[in-house]
Amino acid sequence: MKKIRSLSLGVMCGAALTSSSVAFAQSTLTMYGIIDDGLLYQSSQTALGSTSGGHSNIKLGSGVWYGSRFGLKGSEDLGGGYKTVFQLESGFNVNTGAQQFANALFARQSWIGVTTPGYGTLSAGRQYTPYYTLISPYGPTNWLTGFTASHPGDLDEMNTNYRANNSIVYMSPKIAGFTVGGSYAFAGVPGSVNQGSTWAAAIQYAVGPIGLAAGVTRVNNSTPGGGAYGADSTTNSGGQPGVSAVTNGYQTAQAQQRIAAGGNYRFNDALNVSVSYSNVQYIPGVNSRFRDTAIFNTAGIVLHWKASAAWDISGGYAYTRASKANGITNEAQYSQFSASQLYSLSKRTSLYALESFQRSHGKTLGTDGAGNIIDATASVGDGFQTAPSSSQSQFVAGMGIIHKF
Repeated sequence: MKKIRSLSLGVMCGAALTSSSVAFAQSTLTMYGIIDDGLLYQSSQTALGSTSGGHSNIKLGSGVWYGSRFGLKGSEDLGGGYKTVFQLESGFNVNTGAQQFANALFARQSWIGVTTPGYGTLSAGRQYTPYYTLISPYGPTNWLTGFTASHPGDLDEMNTNYRANNSIVYMSPKIAGFTVGGSYAFAGVPGSVNQGSTWAAAIQYAVGPIGLAAGVTRVNNSTPGGGAYGADSTTNSGGQPGVSAVTNGYQTAQAQQRIAAGGNYRFNDALNVSVSYSNVQYIPGVNSRFRDTAIFNTAGIVLHWKASAAWDISGGYAYTRASKANGITNEAQYSQFSASQLYSLSKRTSLYALESFQRSHGKTLGTDGAGNIIDATASVGDGFQTAPSSSQSQFVAGMGIIHKF
C-alpha cells in the first residue's frame, strides 16, 4: 500500500489553498490494490440449470485467492477523537480488464462515515453487512478462499460477494472482547420500508486464542409476493444473491434469511482451527415458483498450519443438507473437501495452489421451481456458480500469483 499524507496534497495545491494547510495536515489518503491471476482446471462445466453436456475446462481465473481490486481509503481528524472515514474500492478482471460489476466502478465498496474510539463507527453507502464482517473470520474465506472453498454455492454468505446498496452500518468499538454490529439497507420503494430491504445484526467475541461470533441477516425481494428479483433489491446491485446449482430452483423467493455462528481456537502461532454452522431459508411468497420454505443447514471446519515463515497450508470440509419440501423426499446433500497452499515470496508477492472436490446426492428443484425435480449437481465454492458440473461430482484445481500494492 502507498500512503499519501495530505500534507503532500497541500504542497501540490499550496499556491492556491494555503489557508487550508491545517485541515490537510490532519488527513490521510491511502491508495492500495491487489492483482491475482491463476490457471484453473475443472472436471465438468455446463450451464446453470443443466444436468447434461458437461465438459472439462482449463482456463485463466482472475481473483481466485483474493478478488483483484484497487481502491482509495482515508480519514480526516475532526477533533475530540472523531474522524471522518471513507473507502472507494473497485474490482476488475485481470485477463480482460473488465469491471467486476457492469456499470459500477466502485461496486466492491463505496461508503463514508464517522468514527470515534468511544462509540464506534457509523457509515453509509454500499458496504458489507456486520453479519459478514463479524462471522466470516471463522468461515472458509481466510485460508481456503471463497472461490474454491465457500460452503456449497456460498449460500450462507460467508464470502465477500454479498454487499448491500443504500445501507447504514453501525459497528461498535471492542469492549471486553465483544464487538456488535447492525445494518439496514433501504430499497427506496414508495409505501414500504421493508420491500427490497436488507438488514443484519451480529456479535463477535475475540480474546486471546478464542474467537466466537453469531449473526442473522435477511434479504427481501423488492418484487411484491416474490418472483424475479426486482431492480430495487438492495443486495448485489439489485441482482439475486447466492444463485448456484444449489439454490437455482428457489430464485423467486420473497426473502432469504441466514442465521450463522462460528468459532476459532489458536493452539499456537502456527496452528489454528475454525468451525462454522449456518441455517439458510428461502421463503416463498404468493408469486414464487415453489410453495414450501427451503431450508439448508451447513457445517464446516478449517485447519490452518503455518509450516514456516513462508508457507501457509490449510484443509477443510463442509457438509450441506437441504430440507424435504416442495415434493422432494430425497433431499439434496453436498460434501466438499478443500485444500490450499500459499508460499510468500515477499511481503507483497505470493504463489498459491488450490484443490477442491464436491460430491452431491439427492434431488433439488430445477429452474422452473416446484414440479421440476432434478438430480442435485455439484458446484464447488462460489467461483463456479455459473459453471457448475453436469453430474454429482466436480473437481477443481488451480495455481496462481498474487501481488499487493
